[in-house]
Amino acid sequence: MSKKYKWIFAVLTLVIIAGFGFTFTVKEGSSVIVSRFGEVRSVQEETGLHFKLPWPFEKLIPYDTRNQYMDSGLVETLTNDKKNIILQTYVVWSINDPLKFYTSIGTNELAEKYIGDLVANVKNGVMGNYELSALVSTAEAGVKIEEISKKMESQVASKAGEDYGVDIVALKIKRIALPNANVTSVLEQMVADRQKYITQLTSEGERDAAIIMSEADAQAAEIIAAGQLSAAAIDAETERMVATIYSTAYKKNPTLFAFLKKLIALEKSVSEDTVLIMRGDEGPYQVIYDMD
Repeated sequence: MSKKYKWIFAVLTLVIIAGFGFTFTVKEGSSVIVSRFGEVRSVQEETGLHFKLPWPFEKLIPYDTRNQYMDSGLVETLTNDKKNIILQTYVVWSINDPLKFYTSIGTNELAEKYIGDLVANVKNGVMGNYELSALVSTAEAGVKIEEISKKMESQVASKAGEDYGVDIVALKIKRIALPNANVTSVLEQMVADRQKYITQLTSEGERDAAIIMSEADAQAAEIIAAGQLSAAAIDAETERMVATIYSTAYKKNPTLFAFLKKLIALEKSVSEDTVLIMRGDEGPYQVIYDMD
């Protein structure tokens, strides 16, 4: 290799070394803290190429600022009605203040430990204000899992942001379990809740049935009263018409009228099997002699 090419190769090598030594790149979803002899010189959050002094003068501390997921583990806590329960939650978090995160925690491993301890403390405080029925109940309106999750998320987010530079994106209840000693108690409570619901439905059914029966009785009474009134009117009109017919017939021929009335009375008083022994010359049987 000629002397000229050696010089070119040496210059290129120096340029490459200088490029790697004096520059660094911040990728999307990350940030970099630049420290000089252990002290923070700058925090670079804008993506792209940045300049720095080579090691050992300046050191780069990269952080992933994308959302991170973690399970808080199974934590046993006590409800307001003194029931032990086991809650497992999950947390979605991210670094929103790299400098505070670096000075207070430093690594993601420690961050998960600190956040887990914080969630455990908040769980105890929040669940101390709720009874077991807020988590496990046959009455849907009494279950307040979403409300409890929001309260825990709010308290953890406030503390984590203030102390660690961490943003709590979400904190939700993942699993609810019960110690064996509490299973019987919970089942008994569920049976009692269901029995209360059954009693309520039965009471409402009896009340509605009583209302329906009362309305039906009232309507029946109205119909019967109206029918009786109509029947009485018809009977009265019939009696009036019969009386009119009798009166007209009597006026036309009193003798014939009396004779026909006696025949009708005689017809109604006997049947085919009737045997009567009476004087024939007395009414209404004298009509038989009169016919002779």
